[in-house]
Amino acid sequence: MGGDTRVFSPFVDPHELRAQFPVLGRVAYLNAGTDGPLPARAVQAAGEELEREARDGRAMSHFERRSELARELRSAYAGLLGCERSDVALTTCTSEGIAQTIGGLGLGPGDEIVTSDEEHPGLLGALGAEQQLRGVSVRAVPLVDVAGAVGPRTRLVACSHVGWVSGLEAPRELAQLDVPVLLDGAQGVGAVEVDVGALGCDAYAGAAQKWLCGPDGAGMLYVSASLRERLAVSRRGYVNLADPDAGIDARVHDDARCLDAFSLSAETLACAVAAVGVLAEAGWSAVHDRARNLAALLAERVQESGRELAPRGETTLVSFSSADPAAERVRLAQEGIVVRNIPGRPWLRASVGAWNDENDLDRLLQALAN
Repeated sequence: MGGDTRVFSPFVDPHELRAQFPVLGRVAYLNAGTDGPLPARAVQAAGEELEREARDGRAMSHFERRSELARELRSAYAGLLGCERSDVALTTCTSEGIAQTIGGLGLGPGDEIVTSDEEHPGLLGALGAEQQLRGVSVRAVPLVDVAGAVGPRTRLVACSHVGWVSGLEAPRELAQLDVPVLLDGAQGVGAVEVDVGALGCDAYAGAAQKWLCGPDGAGMLYVSASLRERLAVSRRGYVNLADPDAGIDARVHDDARCLDAFSLSAETLACAVAAVGVLAEAGWSAVHDRARNLAALLAERVQESGRELAPRGETTLVSFSSADPAAERVRLAQEGIVVRNIPGRPWLRASVGAWNDENDLDRLLQALAN
């Protein structure tokens, strides 16, 4: 089936895109839900920055270069999220953006946060801090029910845009809520189309290293202007201060830069910019369509093979039953097929990107049959 392109978008050359990722020459890499494959161009961009630093030192021109890369990356992320550049903070990961947002609300006893029962530790950690340190009530319901679970004490809904366990999507009814909505977009941005306005969310946190195929240590946070007005920014330093030379009276930026991570290296920024560029050149609509179609095909064939599918949406994640997920993951890795197991669940998860092809799917299916 390797030559069958019936699930491919006519606007992306699958062979050209695939050739950008060296790891795909060795293994069937189906793990972008953890970390996506790095394109060679991104590795080169990071290397060039390090070489420049070694050659020229790190004085004023170095910091100007970092600022230039930050502006470029912020613009790219804003385009992906469908918002203004001024509404995007640059973070180190999804979890940082989540923690900044939840912690900045200043909730306390009597307040409630509604979440789902299939959230990632990156969100659960911030929720646990609110519960344990501030006495906030946290109520978990199935992801499809989060909108309907809002009550008079609810001050925030915090849940996944795309669930990391199975690929279910957050309900559209969230856009109609009067309380703020924070979406964990780790499995969303880069994998599926994101429009924060259409989603109706007040905050959206995402990562560079997953579906955007960038480096570890970079991410993004969209926060609406109305929610930013309510957030207390307790973590302050040179980067997120509008007038850092004002000393103790310095103020934070009045846009999303007030939530920026304190330090993102030039090599990290350059790697992230280049990785986004590789996918942007292929066309985001085509990238999204191709990945979703390949994932749907894999889900269909996994089910036909007799494995039970976890409930899923029209996303890029396919989770399925395994008698011993951890052991089977190790066996598959030894055979050159990279997936992951879901802790505490009887499932393996395949993350299907536009860079994959049907040969990758075939290799996984044949290995599962052994």
